[in-house]
Amino acid sequence: MPTHFSQSSSSLSTFAPRLLDWFAENGRHDLPWQQHQTDTPNPYVVWLSEVMLQQTQVTTVLPYFARFMESFPSVQDLAAAEWDLVAEHWAGLGYYARARNLHKGAKQLAEIIDEAGDFPQTLAGWEAISGVGPSTAGAIMAMGLHKYGVICDGNVKRVLTRWAAIEGDITKSDTTKTLWALAERLTPADHSGLFAQAMMDMGATLCTRSKPACLLCPLQEDCLAHAQRRETDYPVKAKKQPKPSKFSDALLIENENGEILWLQRPDNGIWGGLWSLPLQFVEKVDGKANNKATGKTTANKSAMSDDKSSSLASGVRSNEKVYETEFTTAEQIIHEWLDKHNVIAAPINQTLIDDAPIKHSLTHFHWYLTPRSVTLDNKQITALSTALQAAEINLHWLTADDARATLGLPRAMVKILER
Repeated sequence: MPTHFSQSSSSLSTFAPRLLDWFAENGRHDLPWQQHQTDTPNPYVVWLSEVMLQQTQVTTVLPYFARFMESFPSVQDLAAAEWDLVAEHWAGLGYYARARNLHKGAKQLAEIIDEAGDFPQTLAGWEAISGVGPSTAGAIMAMGLHKYGVICDGNVKRVLTRWAAIEGDITKSDTTKTLWALAERLTPADHSGLFAQAMMDMGATLCTRSKPACLLCPLQEDCLAHAQRRETDYPVKAKKQPKPSKFSDALLIENENGEILWLQRPDNGIWGGLWSLPLQFVEKVDGKANNKATGKTTANKSAMSDDKSSSLASGVRSNEKVYETEFTTAEQIIHEWLDKHNVIAAPINQTLIDDAPIKHSLTHFHWYLTPRSVTLDNKQITALSTALQAAEINLHWLTADDARATLGLPRAMVKILER
């Protein structure tokens, strides 16, 4: 691990005092999870906020944090809560694996507290909690326990790469090691919690991705990127490939009472554990919609040809990898049931743009969702529900309003209901 940095010894030794002076006068001191003004810090609220703030802005997190604290004021309350209630509280915040890890982590912490009488008191103890990495663990140690802890999250990396003009790609392990070594060198032994909060504030309010407020920065005098007028060249990161696009029909299967079929997503994969409309993936080829399972152009994108569809009894054929990976078991059952009974789901909106009126961007791809509607009679509802229940599929028949009020829905589903 490197021990030499491009900044002078004087700059290194005065970094923390300058930053802390700035934070005292200009930093944020009223965020509900901050613990630097209390003598009895609460690691639960720091842990909760750190998980929520991963890849998410403070303004977005604030109402979610308030709602979580109202419903789950202690880690034991969160651990004891049913997953559906946790999912409902998280719905719309995105990156849903965080919610799964949070719930699992709460159960782990509750067990530790039962056995040891307190939260973990070491960095290793926190890193053993589901979803907690080195920077989150350091933040909890520093801010949640008032012990020594080092953070090196996205905001910190941006500040440090600019201040020290670190040219390495931040996605590479060598650069990561350099940044952690620098963060450890700069973090004071005392008041590391204040320093962590100051670094977060610096990255969030001054040293922003675009248009950094360098004239207000307490580090501008020896910031190497500023001296070179290359602030926005840092951090260096390999250019991302354009996100691919996926296309799906979102099926609003209604009964005669206006209730819609909702499926609980599998624990793994997109929207794990949340509730969704049945989805049918399609492929865009030369402006036409192709069924991805068969490769055949179809007038009804919700149908699958008999010669290619395979029943659950015989299993999905080995050459139908797309069908096997893109469709959940429940969606395979629905797909085959609709096809067998010649039920066609019709477009809801005839003024579609590129066959997809709703665009939803996820981490690795853009998702274009076309709502399609079909109403089934009571006999059909019973038959379809029986087929799903036989496969132990969790489902609900709820109106749009009831689903919004009682289920954990991903934002994409809310967009469809708001069409």
